[in-house]
Amino acid sequence: MSDTSLFNRRQLLVSGLASAPMLLSAQPRETVLRFAWWGGSARHEATLKALALFERRHPGVRVKAEYMGFNGYLERLTTQIAGRSEPDVMQINWAWLAMFSKRGNGFADLRQHAAQLDLGQLSAEDLAYGEVAGKLNALPVSFSARVMLLNQSAFQRAGIALPRSWDELFAAGPAFRRKLGENAYPLDGELYDMMLLSQAWVQQRHGMPYVDPLQPRVAMSPAAALDWVRVYKRLVDEHVATPLPLRASLGGAEKPTEQQPDWVVGNWAGNYTWDSAIGLRASTLNKQQQLVLGEFPTLPGALESGMFGRPTLMYAVGRNSRQAEMSARLINFLLNDLEAAAILGRTRGLPSARAAFEQLKSSGKAPALELAAYEQIRAQRQSGRLKRPAPLFEHARLHKFMREVFETIAYRKTSEQAAATRLVEEGQALLQRIK
Repeated sequence: MSDTSLFNRRQLLVSGLASAPMLLSAQPRETVLRFAWWGGSARHEATLKALALFERRHPGVRVKAEYMGFNGYLERLTTQIAGRSEPDVMQINWAWLAMFSKRGNGFADLRQHAAQLDLGQLSAEDLAYGEVAGKLNALPVSFSARVMLLNQSAFQRAGIALPRSWDELFAAGPAFRRKLGENAYPLDGELYDMMLLSQAWVQQRHGMPYVDPLQPRVAMSPAAALDWVRVYKRLVDEHVATPLPLRASLGGAEKPTEQQPDWVVGNWAGNYTWDSAIGLRASTLNKQQQLVLGEFPTLPGALESGMFGRPTLMYAVGRNSRQAEMSARLINFLLNDLEAAAILGRTRGLPSARAAFEQLKSSGKAPALELAAYEQIRAQRQSGRLKRPAPLFEHARLHKFMREVFETIAYRKTSEQAAATRLVEEGQALLQRIK
């Protein structure tokens, strides 16, 4: 090889090495979004598939999935938010807005990124659930409310019709005991389920929930609080609902209804639960049982149903996110993209977004019982009888306090009057501390 050729080759090599940093710097930087959620295996699998589709649609964007079961999720998120290291996009409970964004500054204001969001797919009422102090902190994925699920076969064995009123519900307890035995109950539910059912009676009778929806104060009068305790106690004493000590002796007081053998065979014939739990409750019933949607019991002349409902889940963008615009685009994709909606299905409930819901409904993949519950809830919302609850009602500290009070009644450790007084006086003091 000639000296000239060798010189030229060396010049090309040097030139190539010199230009390498320029080539590397010209490479587009990867955008990484962190998305956190909780759920079970079906939700995890569907969400990961949807995120893979989002990444294919957005070359150069990678979504880092941070998912787990519900236990521990709130604690981890609380630590992250306190340390300003929260995910870009996060799945949250509606009540957490009151914990993390009391003045609307705890999450990004999604209206600042409205160009990335098809907000027209959500009703004004749904959007209002995500607003705090005039800022749109979160968007609802679905809406859930408490409904009465009843095992029609069990009621037939008891020789009575499905209850359509409070009187008929209370009469079902003694009828089950006489016909089916001491271990048969018209209703099962965890302590919170029965607290909410009893609160519905109070709202219908007194026109007030426990916590004022508009300000941090106990809304129930002393008389209403006493009725709240008495209705709960009546459900247990009159053999309508499974007693807390009984549930505790059968594997834990919070053991889900569908895991109870007495539910599987129809000894426990009903459940006051979220409509989003219908699939779980139905999944374990043996073939001799038939689950149906019951009437929501309502006192004559009641102006409110007392039905407890709120967004099932919400999506929010972290206030410290450096990719807020792309994060908003990811939320819009999860809520409104029809291909993503087909992948996600009912893993987060029946969608609130109109087009996604209509696609799911027309596909025939929404079970009839879930659609019936959806229509029952929608009728209550449209009539104005399903009032928006106070976010503080589900605050972790208040929830713990209410449970403690009702546990003293369940285990007969206090009087009805003493429990009611605690609910009003101590509840008011606690609300002032956590507001």
